[in-house]
This record gives sequence, structure tokens and C-alpha cells, in this order.
Amino acid sequence: MTRRRSAVLPAALSFFAAALLASPAYLEAQDAGKAMVAELIESRATEYGTMAQQIWELAEVGYQEEESAGLLASDLESEGFEVTMGVADIPTAFVAEWSNGEGPVVGIMAEYDALPGINQDRVPERQTIPGKGAGHACGHHLFAAGSTAAAVATRHWMEETGTTGTIRLYGTPAEEGGAGKVYMVRAGLFDDVDVMLHWHAGDQNSAGAYSTLANKSAKFRFNGVSAHAAGAPERGRSALDAVEAMNHMVNMMREHVPQETRIHYVITYGGAAPNVIPDFSEVYYYVRHPDPAQARDIFDRVAQAAEGAAMGTGTSMEFEVIHGIYNLLPNVALQQAVHANLQEVGGVIYDDEEWDFAEALYETLPDDAPPLESAAEVQPFFHTEEGRGGSTDVGDVSWAVPTAGMRAATWIPGTSAHSWQAIAAGGTDIGNKGMVVAAKTLAMTAVDLFTDPELVAAARAEYDDRIPDDWVYEPLLGDRPPPLDYREPSTGGGGR
Repeated sequence: MTRRRSAVLPAALSFFAAALLASPAYLEAQDAGKAMVAELIESRATEYGTMAQQIWELAEVGYQEEESAGLLASDLESEGFEVTMGVADIPTAFVAEWSNGEGPVVGIMAEYDALPGINQDRVPERQTIPGKGAGHACGHHLFAAGSTAAAVATRHWMEETGTTGTIRLYGTPAEEGGAGKVYMVRAGLFDDVDVMLHWHAGDQNSAGAYSTLANKSAKFRFNGVSAHAAGAPERGRSALDAVEAMNHMVNMMREHVPQETRIHYVITYGGAAPNVIPDFSEVYYYVRHPDPAQARDIFDRVAQAAEGAAMGTGTSMEFEVIHGIYNLLPNVALQQAVHANLQEVGGVIYDDEEWDFAEALYETLPDDAPPLESAAEVQPFFHTEEGRGGSTDVGDVSWAVPTAGMRAATWIPGTSAHSWQAIAAGGTDIGNKGMVVAAKTLAMTAVDLFTDPELVAAARAEYDDRIPDDWVYEPLLGDRPPPLDYREPSTGGGGR
């Protein structure tokens, strides 16, 4: 990937241009633009809330989001965007663009994949939906609809005011372990973008500047020899033994890795019957660290443990890298702009019915959960270079182009992502209200970017300062094609 210097504005604005941007007339026009996009989003809040809940119902997992992507693309096409489906060799990835002449290119990301193995009804107590194998426990249904609302509102404001530039909505599938955005970065889809914006569901409203953990994952597959576990055990070579040996060695390795490291695994196939020695078994690993190079090195040690396990159990092993993602590169200049707009929008205010729901759900959370009233607050701005919490393929985008994001209180305070409580709240107007907060904040930030070339220049300058001139992007997942089948269940018999 070739790094690009922005052509939006010269290295330094003239004194007169800077004075113009600080003039009362300019600031008044900017404020009017923000009011316009906020009003547009508010007027269509019910419509986009309905769209979000349709995607909540669909709960399509990574690279299988055909209907969810179709809903978004159809809405964007009806709003005059030119939509290109199937980008980066991913059927459910798309780019929607509306252009109004020369000017900045501002992109907004939308995610829409659900998580497998967890589902929940729209009620404040644990209640699954029979037959449903996935749920939006990370709030990507809201992410998708909210980002679309922001892009559409920005497009209407640009047309009505004659503002020049390009607004894009990037439909990015399979964030949950599939690294959809990485393939889009690798395909060069962000090369001409000036700034990218994103947001995420959460239990509070915040827009601080921080990093995340780089992450590399793989499915390790062992093949052995099946036999009767009681009648002829000496003839068997257990693939499950190999998985268990690998897991034991990796668990011992935890003592000898940097303390910031996170390693987790799940056995995706271990056999079908106790009296049949398994001739195939599979384990799925994630390896995380704040530094992409460290994540890669620790992953290589995990792979060596797998090789040793195969040798020790008389089995064979191969592994498939499923995804690899960079840490998030903070951009303080952009984040401060997002935070200022979030403060202007404010938090989530519950009505009486929502408050009753929130109180009931709150009873299921840990005792140290923040008070419910904090959903209405905006958290103070903060900046840290340390990797926090989980990982996101937004990280690779942030290494390609200046990027900023935020979180909105779509869940009640104290809710963890990937929990049934997140699915429950995200399926109600509590989730929809948080989505509207995010949509307004992103659209208002887009107004800033289209009207304030100094902000774009500052974001680019910070980005350039963070990345060495000789740096070349090398995806952690290498040159593999998108793993479109990574959510399909593994099976016995040596296959997946």
C-alpha cells in the first residue's frame, strides 16, 4: 500500500484563509450545517431504528450477511449513492459513494455481522430465542444503521449547501474474527480517503484517543488414526490428544510471554463418540498484543507448540490463518473534534418505559456497574497510547488513513460486549437512541471535515508523524483470500 499525502490543502494556510475560517460568518454556517444534519437524523430516527432492528432479527454472521448488506445498499442507492457490491472479493462488502465535485473524501464505516453461539430475546431476563444460532451481542446492527444515517444526512447537507467533496459509506463485513476491513485495505479501497470515521455500540458515551490490541488467529487442524477406543487402542492416534497437548503447552507458555499478551482458544471439533478415537480435531486460537510485530512472534511460538503436539502424538498438523489485524492508531486531533461534537449532542435519555427495562436488566449486572444515570452523560476526553481491551480491524484502516471514532450508550451502563444483556438492550429503543447519538456525532464531525481544511490538515500531519516514511503495510494475515467459510462448523473425517 502506497502512502498518500493529502492534496486538500497546502502545507500551511495563508493568513487570510486562516482568518476567514475564524470569522463569525464561517462559524455560523458551520453551526447551521451541524444543526441541519442533526435535524435530518432526528426526523428519520424511527426509520433507521427499524432498519437496525431488522438487522438485529437477521443476526447474520461474518461473510454471510447477504440480507443485512442488501438492506443498507438498497437504502443508500435510493438516496443517490453509487453502490459497488462485492468489493475486495467479498460478496457482502460494498462501497457507497456520493460526490459533489472536488474536495475532501470522507469515509464512514459500517459493520453488520452478528456473533455465533449466543442469542437473546428483547427482555430484561435471560431468555433465548429457540432455533436462533447467533445474536448481535456487539451491537453491529446499530453500527450499520447509524453510520448509514450519518452518511445520508451528510449527503443531503452537501447537496443543499453546495458543499464540494465526496462522502462514502464503507460496508465492512465480518469484523468479528473475519478481518473484513483488512482485505479492503489490502485492495486499496482507502487509498484516496482523507479521513475515516467509525463508532461502536457501548455502555457509555465517549470519544477518547486510544489504541487496541493487534490480533492474529488460526484454526489448527490435527489428523490421526481412528480405532476402537477399547478393542484396539494401540492402533489409534488421537487427534484430540494432539489438541489437548497443544493447549497444555500453550498454557505453560503464558508464563513466558509479555504480560500484555492475551491468548484464547476454543476446541471447535473434538470427535463424535467416546469409543471412537478421533482421527480429526480442530482448535481455534487468538493471539493478541499491543504491538503487531509481537503478536506475530507470539503466534509463531503457538504454531511451534502445535508442531510439537503433532510429533508427540503421532499425528499430522496444518493450520489456516483466519485473520490478522493491527492495533488502532490514535489520532488526537480528530478525536478531539469527535469529542466536541459528542458533547454537543449529549447522551441517552430514557423515558419511563425504558427506565423500567433498564432497572430490570441492571439487576443482572455486577455490583460495581456504573449508575444508570451515566447513560445521559458524556465521558471526559482522554488520551492513551496503550492498547486497551479487545481488537478491531478498524486498526488496519487507521494505519492507512487518519481515523477517529466514538462509543455511544446503546446498552445500559455496566453491560459487557458479547453478552446477552447487550443483545437485549440493543434490540430496544435504548439501543436505537444510542445509535442516533452516534449518527448525529459522526455527521456533525463530517461537517467539520468538509468545512475546515485546517482540521483535515492537522489529522494528516499527526498521521504522518506517527508513521515512518519507509514504513510499508504488510497485513498480518498475509496474502490469503478472504475466509468466506470461517463461520461454517468444523466436522469430523478430516474436513471442516
